[in-house]
Amino acid sequence: MLQLVLLFTLLPLTELWLLVQLSGVFGFWTTIAVVLATGIAGAALARWQGFQALNRLQSEMQQGMLPAKALGDGALILVAGLLLITPGILTDCFGLALLIPPFRSLVMKGVRHWIAKNVRVQSVNMWDGTGEDTVRGNSTVVDAKVIDSHVVEEREVKK
Repeated sequence: MLQLVLLFTLLPLTELWLLVQLSGVFGFWTTIAVVLATGIAGAALARWQGFQALNRLQSEMQQGMLPAKALGDGALILVAGLLLITPGILTDCFGLALLIPPFRSLVMKGVRHWIAKNVRVQSVNMWDGTGEDTVRGNSTVVDAKVIDSHVVEEREVKK
């Protein structure tokens, strides 16, 4: 939780400081133009790569393959798009970097490592001694008689 507070506090302050520094060197309007241009160009590039990732995902699913890489690419392209529409130089640089496939692969390796380290997968298998796996369904057998009946609505009942 503290990490998120620091991220959402320090990142905007750093972005603001960097924008002020750049506007002092290059001028206010040039800095604004760079931020707008990277946002527009990056959003268009993210949209194009997002459609490519969606097409790969659909193609892999139609072939019966597990589309793990396509899903990961799609998620990182979405993050890149969000970073690119966020005003700022650092977020634009990281967003543009995420649109470069080799960099995206490096980030995906890091994400997979983090997931393997921090996320635990648990499963439960039950065995009742009969030799059948009870996870597939309920093994309880009910011996009962079915009585044929129908529901009578209130308007059908004569008083």
